[in-house]
Amino acid sequence: MADNFREFRADNSSKETTTGGKRKKGNNVSGKIVILPIIIILAALLSYESVYSIGEQEQGVVTTFGKAGNVVTSGLHFKIPFVQKVTKVNTTILGFPIGYRASENEAEEQSSVAEESLMITSDFNFVNVDFYVEYKVSDPIKYLYNSHEPSAILKNISQACIRNIISNYNVDDVITTGKSEIQAAIKEMITQKLEQQDIGLMLVNISMQDAEPPTQEVIEAFKAVETAKQGKETALNNANKYRNEKLPEATAQADQVVQEAEAAKQERINEATAQQVRFEKMYEEYIKNPLVTKQRMFYEAMEEVLPEVELIIDDGSGTLNKTLYLDELQLEDITN
Repeated sequence: MADNFREFRADNSSKETTTGGKRKKGNNVSGKIVILPIIIILAALLSYESVYSIGEQEQGVVTTFGKAGNVVTSGLHFKIPFVQKVTKVNTTILGFPIGYRASENEAEEQSSVAEESLMITSDFNFVNVDFYVEYKVSDPIKYLYNSHEPSAILKNISQACIRNIISNYNVDDVITTGKSEIQAAIKEMITQKLEQQDIGLMLVNISMQDAEPPTQEVIEAFKAVETAKQGKETALNNANKYRNEKLPEATAQADQVVQEAEAAKQERINEATAQQVRFEKMYEEYIKNPLVTKQRMFYEAMEEVLPEVELIIDDGSGTLNKTLYLDELQLEDITN
């Protein structure tokens, strides 16, 4: 009986040993199956954290342990996972309105913001002026770390500069003729302020959208003034056009009159010179033979004054004795 009990315990011990060995081997296999996906996931996560891309209209600021390093441009880049961090910055031209708020629906009108648009001019008149500011990021590192809200700073600077410049102009210049000059002065002042603040933003443009008095009656009066000024400009343009059309014509006529006068003058001078030469030659002949020269001059004068005239000599008897022509008379005188 005792021997049978020992054999039974030995058999159970061998079975327990065999079962324990199989259980240990199964635990190793299941452990490997669990660890492998974790390793794959970690590798994928590391790969994902190592590679990043920057768009064409972006720039990236790389920080290592929170310290800003270099700036990267568009393309595919690599970084050290969990050590380096990349912050993307939009480098396109952005903008914001001053004095109004644009509606999301284009059919709806824009809403005015009185505390931003209402300003006072140098002649102590109130005026509502709307502006639109366009800017872009010039230095991503300064944009991210030199200030908390650089866009809000730019808006405050713009409002201060606008009010400063508007206060130097009278209401007529603000509403009608001085818009270009005002915009240029405001842009220059904002640019100087941004350089002093050094927040990584650059002003691209600022444009005056609208300028009008705060009341409807004054608006109508200014519109009438603007219409009158436009009428004045139209009249001046028409007058200048008429002058430009008539002035060349008058100048041409004047030149023609002057040329004709010069031609007549030269003709008279030539004629007088010829007469002088003729007189001098006739005088030379007259000195040689005064009587013959006188007769010839007389006949020549008569030929010019009475061409083809018949000469009738009347002796008083009432009958025509003879009809002579000047040429015949001249021949007779010459023969005599």
